Order: sequence, then structure tokens, then C-alpha cells
Amino acid sequence: MLIAWPWQRVKKGSILKMKISGEITEQLQDKFQPGISLPQICQNLIKAAHDPRIAAVIVQVEPLSCGWPKVDEICRHIEYYKQSGKPLVGYLAVGGEKEYYLACSCGDVFAPPGAYISLLGLKVQAQFVGGVLEKIGVQPQIERIGKYKSVGDLLSRKDMSDANREMLTAILDDVYENWLDLVNIFAGKTTAEVENLLEEGIFEIEKLHQQGWISDVKYEDQVIEEMLKAKLQIKDDKSPKYVDYRKYSRVREWTLGLSGGKADIAVLRAVGNISRQKQMGFTGSGISSDAFIEQIRQVREAKNFKAVVLRIDSPGGDALASDLMWRELRLLAAKKPVIASMVDVAASGGYYMAMAAGVIVAERLTLTGSIGVVTGKLNLGKLYERVGFTKEVISRGKFAELDAEQRPFRPEEAEFFGKSAKTAYKRFRDTAALSRSMQIEKMEEVAQGRVWTGKAAAARGLVDTLGGFSKAVAIAKQKAGISLESKVKLVELSRSKPNIVSFLRGGLQLLVLLPRLLDELNGNTGLASEIRATMDNISVEGQSSEERTFFELLELLLR
Repeated sequence: MLIAWPWQRVKKGSILKMKISGEITEQLQDKFQPGISLPQICQNLIKAAHDPRIAAVIVQVEPLSCGWPKVDEICRHIEYYKQSGKPLVGYLAVGGEKEYYLACSCGDVFAPPGAYISLLGLKVQAQFVGGVLEKIGVQPQIERIGKYKSVGDLLSRKDMSDANREMLTAILDDVYENWLDLVNIFAGKTTAEVENLLEEGIFEIEKLHQQGWISDVKYEDQVIEEMLKAKLQIKDDKSPKYVDYRKYSRVREWTLGLSGGKADIAVLRAVGNISRQKQMGFTGSGISSDAFIEQIRQVREAKNFKAVVLRIDSPGGDALASDLMWRELRLLAAKKPVIASMVDVAASGGYYMAMAAGVIVAERLTLTGSIGVVTGKLNLGKLYERVGFTKEVISRGKFAELDAEQRPFRPEEAEFFGKSAKTAYKRFRDTAALSRSMQIEKMEEVAQGRVWTGKAAAARGLVDTLGGFSKAVAIAKQKAGISLESKVKLVELSRSKPNIVSFLRGGLQLLVLLPRLLDELNGNTGLASEIRATMDNISVEGQSSEERTFFELLELLLR
């Protein structure tokens, strides 16, 4: 701490203000990118617990657009910080079930008089544009293998299938049960009281206080003046010292004696959609199999790495790219322990990667499995006819016009297309059975494109154990023959690199739309050009986001 750079220095007695909001990425952020990543949030809480300069922490929770597993990981680290005995305050001005769940884990939760806290219940929904496409003359021709593989339903159906309803209901029930259990513990209430809270539909902040769901109704400055200053024994005429979470993220763990050791463990983070080539966008987000395979091979050949933790937060993507990475990870696992640690989602191609590891760790609500494939094309023939557009093709080869968008499949093309998709599914299913040491018949029972929560997946042999990053590191140490008490150096190999686009995004929000559209268009020129091992967007929330809904629709329409 004595030799830290100026931007890493913190005054003694400082209050760390942690603002947790918006999209929380698993990928470590560069300094030009807005927001804060999950690793940085967790590291800050660990550092604050040990840092003698940090006297207290305020966790400011604002509307979140991340999955429940990330919230569970943060709550786990909040519990770790609590063990230090230092004051901790949760502050919630706007939010629903997910935000309250996180703020409630702090113990003391405060809200301003005008706060909008909506605790009305949880829901999951599916959207369909089949009727819209029908009206404009577009016919989706989707080949999905797996009873529960619903990613193509948005384009091809007008309502929810029975299989999709069964799957979504099971996921909703798991999330709801988890919410009840944890709020029960955090708020010190009975399960019946928590259920009644949702039935009452309370929105008055004073009523939430009276019934003990929040500690008090105060503005943030009042919390500091009336509570924290007294606990920290700060004189009335003195002002508290603060440190912002962004600045505190620059404090190195080794300055607090939290890292070191002779053994190195590599941390590979696989975040986003899977493709064979690097995807363009704000941060170069997504998993490029070419680039990721290079990292895997570097780790395999490096003698200093004793084990690998593979963090996965991906709904899948290109099936071939997923298979290529699985092969390289299997070669790596044959040489060094590889522990897969799954975050919000590790489904389809994301799960394909995970099953190459020796041990798979998932959060209770990680969306995983979805062992299935989907492919197809949009027949634009009627639309072309309506607008007067014509297209003629001269070809050689029986299936040269397989991806022709101006007409439907011919019978022999449809048969060829279906066989191709079934072959890809069989390979996925059989590879999963091999990787998980299961009979193919047994794997078929849990495959069929079905998405499971981590808890349900563990009960069916798709996942080995439940937990987060810390548990994955502990297992990696054990497999590498390193004592649990020994310190290890965690080497991040997937850190996001600064680029001009992320710099512009940090200051020019008007550039948001165009790069995102380019990101989705790049490398996704047609459904029939590749077989996708990808999962439909599933989100269990109390409220919906119109912006997110728009981009979800746009993404599938452009693929």
C-alpha cells in the first residue's frame, strides 16, 4: 500500500461506495468501458473485507439486467465481507424482486421516501412473430432437433408449444423457490410471510418499513449522517471519506496480501455468442473459436499453469466452432485439471464447451443444457412477389440452391436439410454422453433441447456440483494437488482490450444503435448457412424491458 500509484491509494477510514446496476458482464472491463464487471465487484468486496483503510461499504442497488446467478455470486461475496465485522448498508431507490433480493443480502436496507420498489411476483414470457411474418409474406422454414428446442418458435409459431410451456414453468418454479428461500433468510421472515408479500402487492415505502421488509426510510445522506458516522465514530463536524468503486477496482490484491504463491491457475472467460471468427461490436464481445483455441493451446503448453478455471457465460452459437473448442479443451484436460464454472447461462454451444472439463460447477439458477440444434431459412418468395422483386439463379449441383430465399425447399432439399440437422444433433448428444460418462439413452432423456437450471441439471448428471468461482478455484487446487490453505496466483487470460469503439461508447451514447446492428449482422448472413447450437433468450423477471425485447427480436430475425 505504501508503494501504490496515486490512483490506487485510499485514505484510511474510507467508505467504499459500490454501485451495482445495469448489465453486469462476466468479462473484465477496460477503463474506457462503462459499468463494472462481476469479477471486479467480487474482488472489491474481498479486498474491502481485508483492507484496513476501508471502514464500511455502501451497496447502491439500481435496476439490473443480468441473470440471477450473477446476483447469487455477488450475494455470496457480500456474505464474505460481512465476516469482517465492518458496517455494510444496502440502499435501494428503484427495483423489483431481483434488486430487492440483492439489497436484502446486505442486512440493513434503506430506501428514500420516493423510492419505487415493485415486489409483485415473477414471470417468464415468450414472444412470437410468426403471425407478423405471415402477413408480410415471409415463411420461416425451421429445422429444430429436440422436443424442447424453442429458439425457432419466435419465427415459426404464433403461440407457446406445450413442451416450451413445461420447460419455462419448471424454470420459473426454480427461480421462485430460490427467491423465497433466500429472501426468507436475508429478511428474517417465514416462507409464508414472503409469499404473502407478493400477494399483497405492497408499493408504499412506509408500509414496507412498517412490516420490516426494509430497515428505514431515509435519503442516502441521512443514512451516512445518522448511522455510519456514529458507527465509525466520525465527529459531527467532520465529513466521511469516500472511495468510488471504479477507483477501488484499481487497487491490486497483492498490496493487501491476497494473492501470491508459487502455483499459477489460468482463468479463461468465455463470454457471449460463439462464432468461428471474431465478432465486431462495442468490445469485440463474443467467443471466437480461432482466438479461443489459441489461448487454450498456450495454456496447455505453459509449464507454470497447474490448473485451469473455465468461466462460461454463453447461450451458444455456431455448432462447429463449439465442437472445435470442445476438442481443444479435452486435450487440455488430459494434461491439466480443467474446471468449468458456469455463470448466468451455459447452454447449447456454451454447455458443449463445459462438458470438456473434468468437473462442471454451476450456480443454482444457471440456465444450462439445451442439448439440441436449430437451423433453417426464411422463404421470402411471397414478399418478393408483393413488392415486384424477382431473382433468377443458374446453378450446378442438386443442392446448390439449398439456401435460396426466393422459394421454399424442394422435397429433396427438405430431406437433405433435415438429415443434416439430425446428424448434428446426434453428434452433440453422443459427445455429451461420452463427456459425462452416461449411456446415450440416458442422455437422450435430458437432452431434446431442454434448458435446465443448475439445480435441476445437477440432479440429472449434467453438472457435478453447485457453487461459484471460489468453489471452482478450490476444486482446481485440489485436483492439482495444491492445499486449500495455499495461496495461488490467478492469471486472467481473457481480459478485454481497450479499443476505439469502447472508448467512443463510454462518452457518446448516440453511437449505441449502429455498432450493435453491425455486431448482429456480422457473420450471420443466413440461417441455412450454418447449424446453430444456441439457446433461446429466457429471462425470469418481475418487469420487462422494451429495449431488450426489441434487440432480442432483431437478433433472431437477422441471423
